[in-house]
Amino acid sequence: MKIDLEYYRIFYYVAKTGSFTHAGEELCISQPAVSQAMKLLESSLGSKLFVRIPKGVKLTPEGEVLFSYVQRGYEYILLGEEKFQKMLDLENGEIRIGASDMTLQFYLLPYLEKFHEKFPGIKVTVTNAPTPDTLEYLYDGMIDFGVVSEPFEAKPEIEVTRVREIQDVFVAGERFHHLKEQVLDYKALEELPIICLEQNTSSRRYIDEFLRANNVVLKPEFELAMSDIIVRFASRNLGIGCVVKDFAREAIEAGELFELKFHKELPARHFCIITGNNNPISTAARELLGMLEK
Repeated sequence: MKIDLEYYRIFYYVAKTGSFTHAGEELCISQPAVSQAMKLLESSLGSKLFVRIPKGVKLTPEGEVLFSYVQRGYEYILLGEEKFQKMLDLENGEIRIGASDMTLQFYLLPYLEKFHEKFPGIKVTVTNAPTPDTLEYLYDGMIDFGVVSEPFEAKPEIEVTRVREIQDVFVAGERFHHLKEQVLDYKALEELPIICLEQNTSSRRYIDEFLRANNVVLKPEFELAMSDIIVRFASRNLGIGCVVKDFAREAIEAGELFELKFHKELPARHFCIITGNNNPISTAARELLGMLEK
């Protein structure tokens, strides 16, 4: 049985208001148009849906059964429209972001604070993971976008936007004071106790590739999961820490650590926003991306 769904919408309002006239007013159509639609619906269904009463109409027993189902379905559609509109108006919704500890702390966090203050109804979920994992999450559609650090290799459908420059440094504590005024060759690192990140990170891969190009191979004393811990280890004179400078800035300014100098500075790299051309972006996610990319 194929029945125009518009008839059910009119049926809903007639049953709700108990009047052909009032239903027409709700729908901005004439009372005769409402009456004609209900006649066609009754004809298609093979049963009367309303009986006339002095102040309008009321449902027949068959009509009451039909209305119990139509009401749930139509009001669920209305609820969906309401939720949809709220998402467009940024009153609610959800954003899923992938970010590493570093990109979250030194780039993303201030923007999230600003965004939450402006749009408190938007739920923001941050999946904390290194760059390679964040890329996989984006490929699989598990996040709306990611904030990652170079270097990385991405599939052609991934759009990359550089947003902030970062600088890798080697830092040391008082135990290595004799190196403070020296300008070193990177080859000297092979003879020093090195503290660096684990090998599954883009930062470690970047350092290894740069040093390898300069005929230097690191044999770290410690390989750690977090840059904050590298700074603590270096502050306790357990070795030379390799970190993005932002992590060590406070310790350097406090005199707990100093930055080693080299004849050639490590090239700067960047934090990048990655989005998938095949992934749909919600209105809320587009709004946050606009803030990040300004």
